[in-house]
Amino acid sequence: MDIKFLEIAEIELDEAIAFYNYQLVGLGEQFLTEVLDTIERIRTFPKAWRLCSSNMRQCRMKRFPYKIIYQVINDEILIVAIAHFHREPNYWKNRILH
Repeated sequence: MDIKFLEIAEIELDEAIAFYNYQLVGLGEQFLTEVLDTIERIRTFPKAWRLCSSNMRQCRMKRFPYKIIYQVINDEILIVAIAHFHREPNYWKNRILH
């Protein structure tokens, strides 16, 4: 399956990497590695993760307090949000594609 990001999800990813690198040199790269590992789990089992709306799923990251919100559209996985656990719940719902 192909992986695509909404532009706003890419921005969230870049901001989180920068934040973690500011906290500790190299931590942002560790965050990115975990994001990529989580996306690979999603690619392998796209429908295994919990539904968070009628057509959206979420997969929690193991080490960092983030979840990846995504949508499966035909043979594509669309990353809708890289969401921190403490951010307002469902802030990403206006990004849903039907």
